[in-house]
Amino acid sequence: AQSLGSIGYNAVWVGQPSWNGVAILARDRMPVLTRSQLPGDETDHQARYVEAAIAGVLIGCIYLPNGNPQPGPKFDYKLAWFQRLSAHALNLLEARLPVVLAGDYNVVPTPDDIYPTRSLDKNALVQPASRAAFQRLLAQGWTDALRKVQPTGPLWTFWDYKFERWQADKGMRLDHLLLSSQLAPSLVDAGVDRWVRGEENASDHAPAWIVLDT
Repeated sequence: AQSLGSIGYNAVWVGQPSWNGVAILARDRMPVLTRSQLPGDETDHQARYVEAAIAGVLIGCIYLPNGNPQPGPKFDYKLAWFQRLSAHALNLLEARLPVVLAGDYNVVPTPDDIYPTRSLDKNALVQPASRAAFQRLLAQGWTDALRKVQPTGPLWTFWDYKFERWQADKGMRLDHLLLSSQLAPSLVDAGVDRWVRGEENASDHAPAWIVLDT
C-alpha cells in the first residue's frame, strides 16, 4: 500500500496470505469501502469480494471460485458462490445504482470465448452449469462491457503457462466487467491489454479495462 501511495493510488482490499485476495485502487482519492465480504454466508471467510464507492460509482471486485476438480465440493462451492453473487447483484440493480462488477469470474461464457479445444471439456470453467449461472446474471440486466464493444471474435484475458499457451495464442476469456443498467449508457470503450501477458514474470491474466463517460 505504501508503494501504491507513492505513485498517487489509494486502495481497499481483503486478502489471505498466499491464497485469495481482491483489491480496488483509485488515483488521487480514497475508495469508500462498502463491503469486504459477499453477503449470504457468514461462515465463508475466503477473500473473494470487496466493494467500494469511487466518484459516484460502486465497484465490486470479484474472484469467483475456480471449481476444479468437478464434480465435487469445490464445484458445488463455485455454484453456491455464484448464486450468492447473483442475489447481491440483483439487489444492486433494484437500488438503481451505477455499478461495475469486475474481476476473475473463472467462467468461459461461450465457446467463442476460448480457443478451439476438447481438452478442457471437463473443466469447471466451461461446464454448462457455470455458463448458465453467468447467463442468469447477465439476464438480470447487466451489460458485458467487453462483448458490448467487441461482440465477436477472440477476446482472451487468460493464457495458461502450461504448454506455452501464450506463445500459441491459445487463450480464454475469464475476466469480465459487468455494468448495471444505470451505468451501461456511459460505456465509451473496453478492451484487453494483451501485451502485458508477454512481459517477463507476467501474470497468466492480462488486464481487462473499460472507459466510462460519467
